[in-house]
Amino acid sequence: MTSTPDDLLFGRIALHYKLVTREQLAEAAEWRAREGSQILLGEILVDKGYLTRNHLEQLLAVQRDYVAKQAPGAGEASPAAAPKPAAAAGTAEAGPTSLRDFNLDSPRGLDRLLEHTLRSGASDLHIHSRSAVKLRSHGQLAELAPEIMDPETAERLIQEVLEPEQATALSEKGQVDFAYELAGVGRFRSNAYRQQRGTDAIFRAIPPHPPTLEELGLPTSLARFANFHQGMVLITGPAGCGKSSTLAALINIINSERRDHIITIEDPIEYIHPSKQCVVNQRQVGTHTNSFARALRGALREDPDIIAIGELRDLETISLALTAAETGHLVLATLHTNNSVRTINRILGVFPPSQQDQIRTMVSESLRAVVSQRLVRVAVGKGRVPALEILVVNKAVGNLIRENKTFQIKSVLQTGGTHGMCQLDASLAELIRKGFITREEAAKHADEPQKFGG
Repeated sequence: MTSTPDDLLFGRIALHYKLVTREQLAEAAEWRAREGSQILLGEILVDKGYLTRNHLEQLLAVQRDYVAKQAPGAGEASPAAAPKPAAAAGTAEAGPTSLRDFNLDSPRGLDRLLEHTLRSGASDLHIHSRSAVKLRSHGQLAELAPEIMDPETAERLIQEVLEPEQATALSEKGQVDFAYELAGVGRFRSNAYRQQRGTDAIFRAIPPHPPTLEELGLPTSLARFANFHQGMVLITGPAGCGKSSTLAALINIINSERRDHIITIEDPIEYIHPSKQCVVNQRQVGTHTNSFARALRGALREDPDIIAIGELRDLETISLALTAAETGHLVLATLHTNNSVRTINRILGVFPPSQQDQIRTMVSESLRAVVSQRLVRVAVGKGRVPALEILVVNKAVGNLIRENKTFQIKSVLQTGGTHGMCQLDASLAELIRKGFITREEAAKHADEPQKFGG
């Protein structure tokens, strides 16, 4: 059985985005020829594990769009001329080599840089005054073009995408968090700030739909944390480790499977959660409410079942979140801490000494789980995989929190496998065993680097 023109075009597009190799395409074509099957080439690639289902759908959309835009008799064009899927590319593709290619002097010049960010598969766009524009792919920064951006151009590009109140906040406070949506293209979590050379901004690409645990490479066993009806589940880790995506995946599970009221409090709103089985209300700090704490106080009077908090930042927010968890709500939140023990100590440590006994009791009774995660560079090719520490707060852990013996929680993590617990270093060791990461990369993220030769 010979390949059809559609198959040939699909194969060229898949190769263009470096999602499959020529050998993988040939193997899929040979299998179909041998079996006499009518199955689409892309479906065979998915069955063999060479493509994800999400990549297949995006490549087919590119193919349909490309075919539709070809004028009759115009001849065959390169797939590079076709629109590129926002999330299909696993690696940043070769792109313009000069900022002139983006026509930044015209209105909304930044939009073209953001479009390129999505097409290239990068996670972040960096605009820095008196520096080159940079993209972050798989955790590493690289220059998009060699030219240095002057402060006037950086200021103009950033101001063009700010709402009036955001521009005022940047002027008065020196920084502003905001979300920026490029209609029909994508959405970005953004921060603009002043520094000694001028105005800078970072734009992080947000996928158009909340992710699943499988898409994030996370164990599906984490879904059990979406089954709680009361208490607190914390997602922790350093900046850029995927905390917001994991939180969004848990919210999406609840939204799909339960009939509850979900309130999210974010700064800014990242993933958009359309109401499915649940009613979902998303509030943005600075736009819909003055602060996390004020939104939390209001939420307790708004009959929520689940409250998702973008970040636990201060004493008042943490105190209100504990109160919500203690009074019959499920609270999901993120925190910038490196492991489970430090997470618990951070929560306890924000309260004054006079409240410590009371707070230790509240945390021991309300905390349900802590998931601490890292994204670790893979050993072969480009990409990152998650490594996790999972603490389930059972009776033993609760007693240690109450008795101010959190330093002993590490030993519970070591022996808690039957309860679904896992140490970060054990997760890293398993990734090494499977050949996903190197010992050197593991050492960079481990609690005890010497175990990995670090």
